[in-house]
Amino acid sequence: MPDWLAAIILGLVEGLTEFIPVSSTGHLLLTKEALGLPPEPWDTFIVMIQLGAILAVVAIYFQRLWKVVLDLPGKDPAARMFALSVLLAFIPSAIVGLLFHDFIKEVLFNPTIVCVTLILGGFGLIALERWAPPARIDDAMAFNWKTALGVGLFQCISIVPGVSRSGATIVGGLLLGVDKRAAAEFSFFLAIPTMVAAFGLDFWESRDLITQDVAGLIAIGFVVSFFSGLFVVKTLVDFVGRYGFAPFAAWRILVGTVGLLAMWLIA
Repeated sequence: MPDWLAAIILGLVEGLTEFIPVSSTGHLLLTKEALGLPPEPWDTFIVMIQLGAILAVVAIYFQRLWKVVLDLPGKDPAARMFALSVLLAFIPSAIVGLLFHDFIKEVLFNPTIVCVTLILGGFGLIALERWAPPARIDDAMAFNWKTALGVGLFQCISIVPGVSRSGATIVGGLLLGVDKRAAAEFSFFLAIPTMVAAFGLDFWESRDLITQDVAGLIAIGFVVSFFSGLFVVKTLVDFVGRYGFAPFAAWRILVGTVGLLAMWLIA
């Protein structure tokens, strides 16, 4: 398979899975294994194209986010509280990511770990659908600091590929009394600083590996993930409000099970 076609496929996988609770990194790693791609430069490629999907959030929510930026220097307490909530939620995963970055890439980027966590997370979503506490918060831009920090602590779990960053933050929100739509939207907002930081760190550590050819592949994946991410962000909130998380739970269990069976048959 030509590298440019692999870049398109991985870009589609990234954009379609980044914002749903199925683990984009897990799906990218399994897709990379299925395509027979080597760890480098493709592990670096996987992290760096995530920025394309994140820019889809910025594009869709630009007016709301820009209003917050404009209101911050003034005396709008709502704007300051929103900015503080995103910052508080971001800090825990930033610390964990810096401390365990090499361990994550060298040890946890493992197909077996991905499959097992996909399955466990699927059953966790099913349990959450049945026993989630009543919702008290219905505005993603009006989290108090305790709720925001709690969601940020849940995001730390997603350092394990297969857990899902969006899944961990959404689950954390639901357990803390946030309704499904607001939990999904806050996950979008939190993705912006989280993935920009991950992109910057990986870019710096992998700068010597990014040749002109690799940069071209990243550009292809970046563009594809942006446009496929646009589609998902535009439709996800309404989808979750209508169907909940059961479809994602079923998909996680299916993919994880098929992945384990495939590895068992190949071994």
